[in-house]
Amino acid sequence: MKRSPNLARVILFDWDGTLLDSFAADSAAYVSMFRALGISWSAREFALHYSPNWHQVYRAARLPRSKWEVADRLWRRAYKQQNPALLPGAPSVLRQLQRNFWLGIVSSGSRWRVQQQLRDVGLRRYFRVCVCGDDTRKRKPDPAPLRLALKRLRAQPEETIYVGDAAEDVEMARRARVRAIGVLGPFPTGARLRAARPEVLLPSVRDLPRYLLASV
Repeated sequence: MKRSPNLARVILFDWDGTLLDSFAADSAAYVSMFRALGISWSAREFALHYSPNWHQVYRAARLPRSKWEVADRLWRRAYKQQNPALLPGAPSVLRQLQRNFWLGIVSSGSRWRVQQQLRDVGLRRYFRVCVCGDDTRKRKPDPAPLRLALKRLRAQPEETIYVGDAAEDVEMARRARVRAIGVLGPFPTGARLRAARPEVLLPSVRDLPRYLLASV
């Protein structure tokens, strides 16, 4: 039997594709980076092989491990030319939820980027914790990032919900014994997200307050 959402006091969010509309920015940066490395990858190929763990993308492109650091630098340089916006309704969602829950971010993204974007869009004040991809040795779908966020908040898994747009988000949440809510977003993750069977699957992050606050 599913637990009522009113048992939760902590809501942790993925960032890219859940609150930030960053697929086009990601795709453009990858295509630019691969071009600089002499790899002929289009936006279509990136969409086919997308993973929140960019090392999986590198492996799919057969990029030698010795070139990963160079690829990281090239991607970062290309991404700085991008300016992704928030998904529609994201600020309103956070304003509504912060009245009843502690909020946080657990993202695969690098800290330099996620923290800067949070400041740029004026959302940093909503989050009591922000765990990024370089804060733990292991990344999604390993539960380490989510467990670090719980530790920093002194929160228990049973009182926490994780919201994300990818199958890796659901797997991480399950391995940390946290409830998972899936939201459909701009990244090509919908089919795998459905197959991962989150506790709830919502058409948009805008639907989250209605679900979570229904029984508060």
